[in-house]
Amino acid sequence: MDLRSLNYFSVVAEELNFTRAAQRLNMSQPPLSNQIKALEEELGTLLFVRGSRGVALTEAGKLLYRRSAQLLDLAERTREEVGALAMGLSGTLCLGSVAGLAPFLAARWIAGFRGEFPLVRFEIVNGSSDDIIDQIQRGYIDLGIIAAPYDSEHMEGLEVGEEPWCAFVSDTHPLAADGDLPLRTLAGFPLIVPHRRSRIDEIRSWFRQAGAEPAIIGEHSNYVDVLAMAGANVGVCIFPQTAPEPMPGIVCRRIVEPSRTAKYLLVHKRNTSLSELSQAFLDYVSDALQAQQV
Repeated sequence: MDLRSLNYFSVVAEELNFTRAAQRLNMSQPPLSNQIKALEEELGTLLFVRGSRGVALTEAGKLLYRRSAQLLDLAERTREEVGALAMGLSGTLCLGSVAGLAPFLAARWIAGFRGEFPLVRFEIVNGSSDDIIDQIQRGYIDLGIIAAPYDSEHMEGLEVGEEPWCAFVSDTHPLAADGDLPLRTLAGFPLIVPHRRSRIDEIRSWFRQAGAEPAIIGEHSNYVDVLAMAGANVGVCIFPQTAPEPMPGIVCRRIVEPSRTAKYLLVHKRNTSLSELSQAFLDYVSDALQAQQV
């Protein structure tokens, strides 16, 4: 199974028509059909169901299509990075990022980094901390900004920032007029919390410390979810502060008694060599953090 075969397969999977796929690939249909048949024989399974009205992906085909997209993208980035060695530092920096403070940190770093290396392009991959760690473990990206906690046995992390945990509500909510909110105040309201098992366990422990039990009715994945759910009065959303002022109609109140902070880390796979570009970016961030402490 080589990259050319995966490219042929991906185009057929997108078109679901061998004639159109062959036209996109600037080749005739019989050789394309033979390539797909050879790939199916190599894998020992059908990738397409062929019918009079066209073709459809099998379950195996759907899985291979997802993997092909990742592998072809990784191959393209690798070609860019290898080719960039002769031109000085360039290529595409692929950086994973959770929601919250992380995108603002990434934007600041990228702006400064590109000031020194203007040939560098960048790509931001969004997801939960678990998603980002999985992408790093699989080798799809080198670096990611995640929220603690994390697997320090397999990942190496550089602490890059923190912000307070807050309650987000609409401006018509009973809690909207208050200032800082003692955690026990939230116990009587339906809560929407981050969609991460370790985070949910941490929030439950936080409430128990205050002698209360959270009424969790739902989970969210990012800041946009928080704003939408809070604005519709679905419940009180718990999330890091993210921005000094949320969108109009949404109020952010810091949670206190006891207060907690969300810590962010720039992580990479432990005991693994980074690409020249990723290592240069990691060094840049480390130097920038040290300069802030002076």
